[in-house]
Formats: sequence, C-alpha cells, structure tokens
Amino acid sequence: MKKIKRLAIANRGEVAVRIHRACEELGIETVLLHSEADKESRAYRMCTKHICIGPSPIAQSYLNIEATIQGALAGGADAIHPGFGFLSENADFAEACTAANLLFVGPSAKSIRTLGDKVRCKELALQAQLPLVPGYDGKNQDIAFLCDQAEKIGFPVIAKAAAGGGGRGMKLIRSREEAPEMLESAQRESQAAFGSSQVFLEKYLDRAKHIEFQIFGDSTGQVVHYHDRECSIQRRHQKIIEEAISPSLTDELRTKMGEAAVAIAQLGQYQSAGTVEFLLQDEKFYLLEVNTRLQVEHPVTEMVLGIDLVKAQILTAQGDFVISPQQHRVPQGAAIECRLYAENPFLGGIPSPGLLGEVRFPEGPGRRFEYGFEKGDTITSFYDPMIAKVIVWDETRPRAIQKMIRVLKDTIIFGVHTNIPYLLKILSHPEFVTGRMTTRFIEKYLNEPLQVEKSTEA
Repeated sequence: MKKIKRLAIANRGEVAVRIHRACEELGIETVLLHSEADKESRAYRMCTKHICIGPSPIAQSYLNIEATIQGALAGGADAIHPGFGFLSENADFAEACTAANLLFVGPSAKSIRTLGDKVRCKELALQAQLPLVPGYDGKNQDIAFLCDQAEKIGFPVIAKAAAGGGGRGMKLIRSREEAPEMLESAQRESQAAFGSSQVFLEKYLDRAKHIEFQIFGDSTGQVVHYHDRECSIQRRHQKIIEEAISPSLTDELRTKMGEAAVAIAQLGQYQSAGTVEFLLQDEKFYLLEVNTRLQVEHPVTEMVLGIDLVKAQILTAQGDFVISPQQHRVPQGAAIECRLYAENPFLGGIPSPGLLGEVRFPEGPGRRFEYGFEKGDTITSFYDPMIAKVIVWDETRPRAIQKMIRVLKDTIIFGVHTNIPYLLKILSHPEFVTGRMTTRFIEKYLNEPLQVEKSTEA
C-alpha cells in the first residue's frame, strides 16, 4: 500500500484544522478543498495548498463528488480525508476515491453501505442478535402506509433518515394526526441532506440516555473498542455536550455494550474509526445506529485514553496501524466537550453569523481548544455556526465540570453572540451534575430562550 505524501482535506472549520495538525505530525502535506465562502478561515491559512471546489452552497461544493475528486487530483494528493458530515458516510464517494487512485481515509465503501445505511445495519444487528428498538425499516415509503406502521408501533414514534445521521431528517411524531406532515418533512430533509428520501421508524424512548462506543478497525482487520461516551445532552437531536467515560454505566453494562459494538463492527468488516450508538433505558440497551466516520466528539476519548484517532486513521489507510495486545487502554479521569456556537441563547439559539472580533481561549493544563476561526474571520450563514470545541480533562468528573465552567467563563469571543451562557446553565444544573440527564434534558429544563439576568445593583 502506498505511503501518503499529500492528503486532501474534504471538509472545513475545526475538523479541517484537526486533520491538518495530524498530517503535520506525520510529515504529510495538505490540500484544503474549500468552497468560496471558506477562503478566509484558519484551515485555509494553515494548509500547504488550497483548491476551491465550488460556490458556497454545499450541494455545489462540499457535497459535489466530482468537484472534490478533481480538486484532490489537481492538488497532487495521494489520499482524501472526509472529516465528518458532508461526504464522510457516502459510499459512492469512497468508491470514486478508489477509482481515482486516491486512498480514502475511512472504512471501505462496502462497510459504509452495510453499516452506514441504517436499515441494512439493523438487518445485520438481527444476525448478531443485538437488541433493537421496535420499529419499521422496510422499503415501502408510502405516507399512508408509514402512518399505519407508526400506529402499530405506538406513539410517540421517531422517523429517521436511512442514509445518514446527525439529526438530519429526524422527526418526532406524537400522534396519527401529525404523522403525514412530519413524515413528508422527514423525507424532504433526508433527500436534501443525503440524496435519499428513505426513512425508517422507531419507538421513541422517553427516558433514554444516549451512549456511544468508539470502535476502531486496524489495517489487519482486527476490531477493538476504545470505550464509551455519554451524549445525552441534545437539542433538536443535535449533541451539545459530550463526555468520556459515561457516568451512567455499570461495569457489567459497559462490558456488554462494548462487546455488542465490536460484534457488529466485525460483521461489517470495519476498518478505521467509527462509532456504535446505543439508547439506554431502565438498565437495558438498544442499538441505535453505526456512524461510519470520525465523530465530532472524538477528542474526549482521546483525552481519557491518550490516543490520536486521526493519526490512527491516516496510518491505517496506508496500512501502517496495527493494534497490539499490549495496547489495552484503561480510561483515566474524565473529559468533557462543549460545542461552542455563534448563536443567541436569549433568542432561542438562532444563529448569530458575523465578523469575529477578539478571540481568546484560556489555555492551561487539561484544556484543549479546537477551532476553525480566529479574529477577523467570518462565521457565515451558509454552514453550521460552530466556532470551536472546548475540551477539558481532570482526574474526576466533578472537577472536570468545574474546570469547564471556569474555562467557558474565561473565554473571550467578540463580534457575535455565543451559546456560552446556555452551556453554563447546563453544566450547573443538578441533573447534569449528578449524571442523571436523559435525551429529554433540554426539552424538560432549557427549551425556552434564556432570560437576561437583571442587575442587582441599586
């Protein structure tokens, strides 16, 4: 297998910076494949070369397979790393890379089709006798038929895109009356985000925790898991705060869920970094889905285990990463990640795009900042308004929470509103502090816009 000398980064923002840093340490040059809107960004300034692959709309740039392949070839790349989102779970893209003699830094197209497609993944899970949430995952997409299936499952039911994740195309349906409109909306969103309108239905668990396991398949075909993450703090099915390891699991549950994660990854002949997601309720766990890519929240796993998942991905793609029995990793301490967005928490979290003024992160021991934009850069309205990910590590979970609160209070970002006040509310809430939060935490406690605190001064 050829060694990578120059790698094309088919992404943007903080993950593009993250991939570039890993390449730097491995002595690999980078080519940033960017849209017109991302000419002014930290990744643009850092990468060795830059190729504009299209205008700002993602369908014409970051989701354009042909433009992405041609851009990588024009930049003299040997490989492509898709990051997360966009084309990262697109099997056709992985195949196109191979056809163009470019190494795809990720799983094979076959694995993506087997595990990344939510319906096929469930079929495989049944073979492995893994517990599944009751639902419907057939090919009949007629709205009236889907409404009947939802009624059989029992409301509330959740509709999900079969071809992708990240909350796109996901709709919570609480009654027969609202089912047609919600299903049509789910199909439209799925088509727009993933090029497929197929959805499937699942029973909605109303007291569930969202637990995921980091899996990794090396270049020999061996698969292991790198323990778990708690991702229950979500708003509109999008994660906000993640941590490793989960405070919700007993040793017995952790062992069983880890074994289940490895089992389905092995059946899918998985290689590279991936994540197996579960729902946990009443001490019972159910397979949710498999994400055939790097996760946004991978840094918390890296912090508690002392591993570089992106470098491992790159080395695996060129046949150099092999997991040895001596590399058994035991989690140390606790890590928490907060997603820092340009949004106004006092107006319900609406995006707050604009030109960034002063940006300062309070560095110190056990603090990690992954950011794609600096002073003078613009957070555009074309994409997700994430500015940065703030990650902390400490010896215990309570101390990690206190450290995160201190770090967020000391972070300076001028020019746009941020969700820092919203994050601080979550971190100090008793249900989060005690680890009892579920996926309905935001719905129950912080679903309304924050109120501006009145001054107590006379």
